[in-house]
Amino acid sequence: MTDQPRYGEPTTGDGPATEAPAGPERFPMYGPEFARDPQALYARMRAHGDFAPVEIAPGVPATLVLGYDAALEIMRDPDRFPRCSEVWEEEVGPECPVLPMMMTRPNALFTNGAVHARLRSVIVDSLERVDPAALREHVADAANTLIDRFAADGKADLIQYARTLPLLVFNEMFGCPHAIGDKLVRGMSAIFDTVGAEEGNALLAEATLELVAHKREQPGADVTSWMMRHPAALDDFEMAHQLTLLVGAGTEPEQNLIANGILLLLSDDRFGGDLAGGSLPVEDALDEILWTDPPMASYGTTFPRQDIDFRGYRLPAHQPVLISYAAANTDPSRRVGDRKGNRAHLSFSGGPHTCPAKSHARLIASVAMETLLDRLPELDLAVPAADLEWRPGPFHRALTTLPVCFAVP
Repeated sequence: MTDQPRYGEPTTGDGPATEAPAGPERFPMYGPEFARDPQALYARMRAHGDFAPVEIAPGVPATLVLGYDAALEIMRDPDRFPRCSEVWEEEVGPECPVLPMMMTRPNALFTNGAVHARLRSVIVDSLERVDPAALREHVADAANTLIDRFAADGKADLIQYARTLPLLVFNEMFGCPHAIGDKLVRGMSAIFDTVGAEEGNALLAEATLELVAHKREQPGADVTSWMMRHPAALDDFEMAHQLTLLVGAGTEPEQNLIANGILLLLSDDRFGGDLAGGSLPVEDALDEILWTDPPMASYGTTFPRQDIDFRGYRLPAHQPVLISYAAANTDPSRRVGDRKGNRAHLSFSGGPHTCPAKSHARLIASVAMETLLDRLPELDLAVPAADLEWRPGPFHRALTTLPVCFAVP
């Protein structure tokens, strides 16, 4: 009897595609080791090829897509790779810690075809009404307000800055009262961390419905109100679920983009060397982060309806297939070269589910970073970069703290 090829090895001849083994051969995408250095684990995974067998929580198997071309093909083919997770949800049960991040919701991210087109049009059309100049001004005002709170201290934890700023911007853009916005962020943080995720999901649902009710009573010149007045005529249930999607995209990932960008500027000589000279390479740093250390490291989850033989690999029916944006962007088979100005990374996803707010996300992050460096030009890390800790979870790349020190202006 000949040996069957390992998972991740292309099949030859007419033999069957390989599929993921169960149990200890899977790579765990949870816990401190993965959080500390995910790229080291991706490097080990690449021995399997473009696909690797992983666990995204204890006892929860999945396939991680590591190859750039394979990831792009999956993202562009929602018919073969739908987002519907109902069968998987029944298998894992309601207490699965990653369920709230992956469960099917009736929003633009988890739908296809005409339903997706209708829901996405509401989001895209409403976001297009946001004036970039007004958004830039509001981000700068919010950033200066937050910096004023710690500028006289000579030290700060910039995670607080990076976390609070997107919330203030979201509240302004969406006409959201602060108390509701705080609940939205607390719920979403628990879901991303996969700790207390079930409770976080309930809090998130409660807060989105509160926001919908508030804006029905008090509409204004904001994204929520524009969505409500859209010709697609979303009901309250549909509105709440689209807002859940927008909260998820606009708070946690934005926080991580800002924090990781600041860390890069303060720790990498390719960028930090320009700070003292007055040339702030913020856009270059954002390009680098989005290529090599994106705030959403892995997501874009799909669930094949039946076993699929794809590029020589067997993807089991109803088992999650996650796109590793971080691994695909750094696929060694592709030579990217200079990343400055190169926006071909996958960090905003691809295909019909490409993030509709990527220009807003970059603008918010760049203004947040520029304002901080302009106000505190002698900013420095308070601890070695290697000593910083990262939050657990398979989906995000998120610091727990970012302590800095600086000369009091």
